[in-house]
Amino acid sequence: MRRPHLPQRQAALTFILITALIDIMGIGLIIPVLPLLVKELAGSAVAGARYIGIFTAVYAAMQFVFAPILGTLSDRYGRRPVLLVSLLGVGLDYILLAVAPNLWWLFVGRVVAGIAGSSLTVANAYIADVSPPEERAKNFGRLGATFGVGFILGPALGGVLGDIGLRVPFMFAAGLALLNFLYGYFVLPESLPPESRGARLGRSALNPLVPILALSRYPLIRSLAGGFILLNMAGQVIFSTWVLYTEGVLSWSPTQNGVALAFFGLLSAIVQGVLISRIIKWVGERRAIVFGLTLGIAEMLLLAFARSSAVLYLSLIVGALGSLAGPALQGLISRQVGESEQGRVQGALTSLGSLVGVVGPLLATWVFAYFNGGGASFELPGAAFLMGALFSLLGTLLVWVILRRVPPAAPLEAVPEPFV
Repeated sequence: MRRPHLPQRQAALTFILITALIDIMGIGLIIPVLPLLVKELAGSAVAGARYIGIFTAVYAAMQFVFAPILGTLSDRYGRRPVLLVSLLGVGLDYILLAVAPNLWWLFVGRVVAGIAGSSLTVANAYIADVSPPEERAKNFGRLGATFGVGFILGPALGGVLGDIGLRVPFMFAAGLALLNFLYGYFVLPESLPPESRGARLGRSALNPLVPILALSRYPLIRSLAGGFILLNMAGQVIFSTWVLYTEGVLSWSPTQNGVALAFFGLLSAIVQGVLISRIIKWVGERRAIVFGLTLGIAEMLLLAFARSSAVLYLSLIVGALGSLAGPALQGLISRQVGESEQGRVQGALTSLGSLVGVVGPLLATWVFAYFNGGGASFELPGAAFLMGALFSLLGTLLVWVILRRVPPAAPLEAVPEPFV
């Protein structure tokens, strides 16, 4: 394949990171106010909470269906046009949310957001396109750091704008998304040359289950998929029960939660943007993956028994250090497939994560409620985190066993058949 020379690669990488930053800032802007808007339109806090769960599941379900489709389309038609359509869809979704008169409009908005938000798949494939194999883990780390910065800036700005008016952050996010579309249209280059694109698409290519089933073609990826699911289940525990735990056990205010999450985002940006390349160079990619996943187990255990802010902040530090496992694992996976299949494989993995995003929050919140006055014979505030620690442990063991069976320099064809 004809590769761009180094300055072109660096420019393309900068472009996609700026695109990702603006995109994630838009998402972060609405985090502090979307639940409030849902409750307002639902008429009560109880009904609002119920609809928030439904909307979360719908959003994840749309990503499950459309992430591999967008990835496959980008393999056939290029990354740039798929990204542009997604960015335009996100902007229109924010406008829809800003003027929504009822819950049905919000429902439609979450459907549109789930479809358009699947563009992360294409961004991952773009990173793989413009990165030599030995640089992919580092560049995936830069993408993760960009997301961390976006999630620091977005919610903070969204909270300030939400004090002005509940729908103001949605309009601001729409402006960012449409600005991002214009930036991409006039500046963002295509990363996948025509000679590296896939064949003409048939119906099966647009079936969201086909890319997932196609993972079985790659023994290493097929084996790691189980660990990927378990580790994402663990991540959903934190996403779903963090505020419930900090408010119920530590009596934290929303401001304290915001400061803590910003602190975590800052640490994750430093780890994934600065430290990951040094750590991988020092200990190797496989050891970095196992080290990061082990810290993820420790983070869950600290959260499960945290009864003070100091212990909770310690868990955030440990968790941020553990975030180096994701980019390293993603870099390893990206090298198992050809240039024309990056979008399909990244889409399949994103789709698996979205499917977990439907199931994980329901399970995590049920466990939290059951052991906090919901029917259990004893109270255990950190029960959900203990479940997350179990998921993390099983996922880490699975990944560790698989990686031990793969020699560092072995090509895909030399990988032994997995035992799962």
